[in-house]
Amino acid sequence: MKAVVRERYGPPEVMRLADLPVPSPAQGQVRVRVVATSVNLSDWEGLTGSPGYARLGGLRAPRRHVLGSDIAGVVDEVGDGVTRFRPGDEVYGDNLALMGGFAEYAVAAEAALATKPPELSFAQASTLPQAGAIAVQGTRWAVPGARVLVNGAGGGSGSFAVQLAVRAGAQVTGVDHARKQDFMRSLGAHEVLDHAEQDFTRVRPPYDLVLDLVAYRSPFAYRRALAPGGTYRCVGGNVRTLLEIVTVGVVAGALTGRSLGVLLVKEGPAHFAELADLCVAGEVAIHIDRTFPLDQVPAALAHVGEGRALGKVVVEVA
Repeated sequence: MKAVVRERYGPPEVMRLADLPVPSPAQGQVRVRVVATSVNLSDWEGLTGSPGYARLGGLRAPRRHVLGSDIAGVVDEVGDGVTRFRPGDEVYGDNLALMGGFAEYAVAAEAALATKPPELSFAQASTLPQAGAIAVQGTRWAVPGARVLVNGAGGGSGSFAVQLAVRAGAQVTGVDHARKQDFMRSLGAHEVLDHAEQDFTRVRPPYDLVLDLVAYRSPFAYRRALAPGGTYRCVGGNVRTLLEIVTVGVVAGALTGRSLGVLLVKEGPAHFAELADLCVAGEVAIHIDRTFPLDQVPAALAHVGEGRALGKVVVEVA
């Protein structure tokens, strides 16, 4: 099979198209003929090995040579003990544990997959599992009238989070690059900020919820951004910032009646099915910025990793 592989951490140039044996599913696993794989920031982090937690799967060299976790495709073969799927079923899911989506075939745990809604294309379905789980769980504090800020609102998870918060009745502020302001407004954001020109931690009045998809500031700055009783949750960021948030930030927040912490995202179909239903019903839109063929995976990763994507980027494998 064709697959895009890498043997070391580094820029997109370390990746190459190669021929690999077709993997066989073990017990409890499903082999999927991949049709589409969406690109997540976690793929970029896994490619570069930065931040440091991206190397947990191999400190000096990556253990997984084929990246790509959010897959959508057709079941090709099932391993022993699999009961929910059979060959020919259309499925999608976040295969973060095993990766392998940037290839013609990938093996995934049965529990990681869900039946693809027939109303969604394979490309659309591939955008939902990881970004959708983050957005759904990160906006669960959004309530009618609340002031909600999404930092990184123009990307994959952010584009879903803005729509979910608006749907919940919140007043939503989106923060991202200046070139993404019109896109954030199209998602329903009531206010947009250019992250390079405006410091959202000093905006007044402060926010009831901050969902931070690119954390890099002091926990004291984030505390300043919150109204009394407010909640701050981050997903990703540099290691130092994350450590400060779960130590100093937690204490500083608690002493002032605010909640600061890292969003511990739960994986699996139960955590993105809600968003899939909303997309099928037309209540939340899926925004695919660009699609790339398999041999252009490096360009697709660069488009996301360099912050250029408006919404999601998809690799069409077949």
